[in-house]
Amino acid sequence: MSKVKIFLNGEEKLFESGLTIKDLVNFLELDVKKIAIEKNLQIIAPQDYEKEFLLDGNNIEIVSFIGGG
Repeated sequence: MSKVKIFLNGEEKLFESGLTIKDLVNFLELDVKKIAIEKNLQIIAPQDYEKEFLLDGNNIEIVSFIGGG
Protein backbone atom coordinates (compact mmCIF):
# COMPACT_ATOMS: atom_id res chain seq x y z
CA MET A 1 0.00 0.00 0.00
CA SER A 2 1.24 3.51 -0.73
CA LYS A 3 2.07 6.17 1.84
CA VAL A 4 0.86 9.72 2.30
CA LYS A 5 2.91 12.51 3.83
CA ILE A 6 1.01 14.79 6.19
CA PHE A 7 2.05 17.52 8.58
CA LEU A 8 0.80 16.67 12.07
CA ASN A 9 1.11 19.62 14.45
CA GLY A 10 3.91 20.94 12.25
CA GLU A 11 5.87 17.67 12.01
CA GLU A 12 6.14 15.70 8.78
CA LYS A 13 4.72 12.16 9.21
CA LEU A 14 4.15 9.21 6.87
CA PHE A 15 1.00 7.08 7.07
CA GLU A 16 -0.61 4.39 4.95
CA SER A 17 -2.95 5.83 2.32
CA GLY A 18 -6.66 5.33 2.86
CA LEU A 19 -6.61 6.27 6.56
CA THR A 20 -9.27 8.54 8.01
CA ILE A 21 -8.99 11.06 10.81
CA LYS A 22 -10.80 8.51 12.98
CA ASP A 23 -8.01 6.00 12.21
CA LEU A 24 -5.43 8.64 13.16
CA VAL A 25 -7.21 9.38 16.46
CA ASN A 26 -7.29 5.66 17.27
CA PHE A 27 -3.63 5.21 16.29
CA LEU A 28 -2.60 8.09 18.56
CA GLU A 29 -4.87 6.75 21.33
CA LEU A 30 -6.61 10.09 21.81
CA ASP A 31 -9.90 10.70 23.62
CA VAL A 32 -12.30 12.26 21.10
CA LYS A 33 -14.03 14.14 23.93
CA LYS A 34 -10.82 15.97 24.85
CA ILE A 35 -9.50 17.12 21.46
CA ALA A 36 -10.27 19.37 18.51
CA ILE A 37 -8.92 18.63 15.04
CA GLU A 38 -8.23 21.05 12.24
CA LYS A 39 -7.57 19.82 8.70
CA ASN A 40 -6.18 22.39 6.29
CA LEU A 41 -7.45 25.30 8.43
CA GLN A 42 -10.97 23.83 8.84
CA ILE A 43 -12.30 22.44 12.11
CA ILE A 44 -13.57 18.89 11.61
CA ALA A 45 -16.61 17.83 13.65
CA PRO A 46 -16.12 14.55 15.54
CA GLN A 47 -19.02 12.93 13.69
CA ASP A 48 -17.12 13.53 10.44
CA TYR A 49 -13.81 11.93 11.51
CA GLU A 50 -14.56 8.68 9.70
CA LYS A 51 -15.48 10.53 6.48
CA GLU A 52 -12.31 12.67 6.30
CA PHE A 53 -9.40 10.88 4.66
CA LEU A 54 -5.74 11.78 5.12
CA LEU A 55 -4.37 12.96 1.79
CA ASP A 56 -0.82 13.74 0.75
CA GLY A 57 0.17 17.21 1.96
CA ASN A 58 -2.68 17.64 4.48
CA ASN A 59 -1.97 19.87 7.45
CA ILE A 60 -3.53 18.36 10.59
CA GLU A 61 -3.52 20.20 13.91
CA ILE A 62 -4.72 18.43 17.05
CA VAL A 63 -5.40 20.44 20.18
CA SER A 64 -5.99 18.77 23.55
CA PHE A 65 -8.20 20.32 26.20
CA ILE A 66 -6.70 20.37 29.67
CA GLY A 67 -8.77 21.20 32.74
CA GLY A 68 -7.47 22.95 35.75
CA GLY A 69 -8.15 25.72 38.09
